[in-house]
This record gives sequence, structure tokens and C-alpha cells, in this order.
Amino acid sequence: MSFFEENNKSSLKAVRKKELEVFCKNLNIRFKNLDLLNLALTHRSYSNENSKFHDLNNEKLEFLGDSVLGLATAAFLYKDVASAQEGTLARIKASVVSEQTLAPIAAGVMKIPPLLVMGRGEEMSGGRQKKAILADAVEAVIGALYVDSGYKAAEKLVLELIVPEIRKVQKNTGNKDYKTVLQEYYQKKYKECPKYELVKTYGPECDKTFEVKVHLGDSCYGPAEGKSKKSAEQNAARIACSALKIKV
Repeated sequence: MSFFEENNKSSLKAVRKKELEVFCKNLNIRFKNLDLLNLALTHRSYSNENSKFHDLNNEKLEFLGDSVLGLATAAFLYKDVASAQEGTLARIKASVVSEQTLAPIAAGVMKIPPLLVMGRGEEMSGGRQKKAILADAVEAVIGALYVDSGYKAAEKLVLELIVPEIRKVQKNTGNKDYKTVLQEYYQKKYKECPKYELVKTYGPECDKTFEVKVHLGDSCYGPAEGKSKKSAEQNAARIACSALKIKV
């Protein structure tokens, strides 16, 4: 059963509206237009399976939210760690805005999985637990809040979600960003960047697995698997860091 009304004018049914209101209350945020929040929680698999809602998914909001998330995080780090070098700030930022960090936030803090609207195929393949989908939903919610209520409201939510993760990284207990560590090591030593190669993808469209290798000059590490290209690259970088005994 769709959460969208047939004429798509009032958009939300009463049960869905109540769910979204509870979501907002739990995060201490407010949406003037709950349709935007609903859209932020709608995966493209839903619009792919429902032709009359072909443009109703969270991809554009996720694109916008990614930028808001990055800006708010970078601005906080600039003020909070004023004495740190640019490389340190970049490493912390890359870690906390990563799929590996955002997906647990989506599931544990924001309680997003049961609220996702997705196609039947994606649902059957375990889409509510996929890191890439959860991380994208976090960014889409941030983007929706920015459109609905402006930058300050979106920034407030970002910092409430991200600052605890920044503190974990600073205490060396957060998720490791192997790609950034590997890049800094390799650029410093050889003045070149690692090159990632997508070896292959396999599985159905709704449940793809990616295999990636990382090339460092004549050396190659991997392949490593991931449920998104980003996570596969992280895993390949982790293999390289381990082989080269790079401290992360």
C-alpha cells in the first residue's frame, strides 16, 4: 500500500503523517512540510516500481544533503580543532561523513529503517539494512530539512548527529577512513594518488555487490567486496594499509 495519496495533492495518509511526526519529535526537529521528509525517506526502488511516482525519490535531496553535511562538519572542525593541519581535518571529516558512520546513525539514532519507503524487490533483498541506502537517507533528511527550514536548522541536526562521531575519531575509537590514510601516505611518499579499479559487479539490480582493486604504482591490492562502490574502495584501501603496515 502506497504512503502517497492517489491524486498526490495532500500526499500523506494519516498513519504516515503520525509516523513522521514521531520521527521529528524524537530528533527534536520540525518540518513545516512533511511531504519533504516523506520524500527524503523514499528510495528510488519505489519510484522505479510505481511509474506514476517515477520522480518521487530521495536522490536529489541526498545530493543536496551531502553538501550541507560536508559544509556543517567542515565549519565545525575549522573552529573546534583550530591548531590542526588541513590533512588532519580532512581525515576526520572523511571518516564521520562516510557510509560506515552514517549507516549506524540512521539505524541507531534516527531509527530510519522502518520508515523507509521502497520497492518490493528492494524490500525482499534486505534493503532496510543496507548501509548505502541508510547513509543516503540520512543525507536526504538533512537536505530536506535545509529546504524546509533553512541552513541553521539543518546545521543543528548535523552537529547533533556528527559531533559525537568526531569525538570518537579524536579518541581513536571511531570508524577508520582507510582511503584518506592511504592517499596521504602514498602522496607524501610518491607524489601520486592511489587508483581504484572497479573489477566487476554482480547480483541483481536491487542487491549488487562491487569488487574493487587499488593500484599503487606497479602494486595492486584486492579485490575487495562491498555493497556499494564506496565501501568496496574502503575495503580495498584497508587491505593495502594492512599489507604496507600503515598505521591507521
